[in-house]
Amino acid sequence: MFMNKIAILGAGWLGFPLAKALVKEDYFVNASTTSPDKLDALTRNGIHPFLIKLLPDGPEGEAIESFLDVDILMINIPPGRRDPDVQINFPKKIKSLTSLAQKTGITRCIFVSSTSVYSDVQGRVDEQTIPEPTTNSGKALWTVEKYLQSLSNFKTTIIRPGGLVGGDRLAGRFLAGKKDIPNGNAPVNMIHQTDLVNIILKIIDQKIFGKTFHAVADQSPTRRDFYTHQANKHGFETPEFLPNGGTGPFKIIKNDYLKKTLDYQFVFGDPMGF
Repeated sequence: MFMNKIAILGAGWLGFPLAKALVKEDYFVNASTTSPDKLDALTRNGIHPFLIKLLPDGPEGEAIESFLDVDILMINIPPGRRDPDVQINFPKKIKSLTSLAQKTGITRCIFVSSTSVYSDVQGRVDEQTIPEPTTNSGKALWTVEKYLQSLSNFKTTIIRPGGLVGGDRLAGRFLAGKKDIPNGNAPVNMIHQTDLVNIILKIIDQKIFGKTFHAVADQSPTRRDFYTHQANKHGFETPEFLPNGGTGPFKIIKNDYLKKTLDYQFVFGDPMGF
């Protein structure tokens, strides 16, 4: 079955470049934003724009049915870390959306989750490791993952990206100028925008649904090395880590399953080259 119509809920840092790449491959792409200022940019790039806001009681916006008149739905919105009720509200938002999507006939979905479903003390983890989230947003994502996987007639592939870098996301500014930063020897799990877009293109092109993938670069440099390098590269004030902060708790996200299943080779395998 040729699935060439895709709806991307959330045309931001990831969704917009992905939508442009899909249009170049002759896909029909609907993409949503919550900002009216972005509608023209979507149109100029051959993307069908929609102004949609996801609420616990259901999506808000005009022509929701037209937005969902596609073969594949990609859900690409953050849970909302500042929402004190994110563990309740985010799953409600996704359940109301997917219920509507199923009514329109969609049977394939891509959900962009995060490696934050794992706690920082779980060590080396692969897709078979059971997440033990400690943050409210991580717990919300894990709840949504389990819900989507429980739907027999709505096959979802879950992508868990690491820290997002590339485009206008300059990692050097995240810790710029900060002092006495602990845990400098702990590894970081990052992914470049280019690789994340390429990975999702592969999933769509190969029609791989019902899987879970860790989307992180091959190498896991230390926090000290990565953030110091990024600050120096982009002219931010160099962060200062505690000299003997040690490794402390850590997690290393393994990407072997993704590379094998998708036959994927990372463009930016080492975050020190971001």
